Amino acid sequence: MSFDTADNARRSEHPVHPSFVERWSSRALTGEPIPDTDLLTCFEAARWAPSGFNAQPVRFVYAHRDSEDFGRLLGLLNEKNRSWAHKASAIIFVLSRKDFVFNGQTVQVHSHAFDAGAAWSAFAHQAHLLGYATRAIGGFDHKAAPIVLNLPNTHAVHVAVTIGRRAGLSDLPETFHAQETPSARRPLHTFIHQGQFQGESE
Repeated sequence: MSFDTADNARRSEHPVHPSFVERWSSRALTGEPIPDTDLLTCFEAARWAPSGFNAQPVRFVYAHRDSEDFGRLLGLLNEKNRSWAHKASAIIFVLSRKDFVFNGQTVQVHSHAFDAGAAWSAFAHQAHLLGYATRAIGGFDHKAAPIVLNLPNTHAVHVAVTIGRRAGLSDLPETFHAQETPSARRPLHTFIHQGQFQGESE
């Protein structure tokens, strides 16, 4: 993959749908509301993500910015992320259930986090197709999140996600301005291995 530093364009090494290359994770958001119809469409896309045994372990907890719950979810983010995420149209936490009932027995779903990631990817790409920006956030209080989200021990918290319309740099704290740009990707040959793992290639 090449990265054109002149215009920050991203180019794939092989033909893919443009949405895969065009989607990127923005922090600058307008703060305008997101209609339920659009948010539910993104959740619908996530619903159709593949999962092991069709266990469908992904779960979401979300709050619109104009709801009473928004402040609770925003409060789980670290201070640096709160400084820009308060302008999100909604905050979503991506969760997964670690077990499920199969043939009458409760079994562990070892792919629960993997499956949740697939659902998040579907959510993010559907949001992009609707004209929204999303960003997954790992910087949150991992100890407090299960309590605030009212999770049983059978569930795991993975990331927080913001969604909203992309805004200009004037709507973003200056400390993030240099990072508010589409990022490059590693060349394909550095992470695919035929037959067996052949070590890291920098």
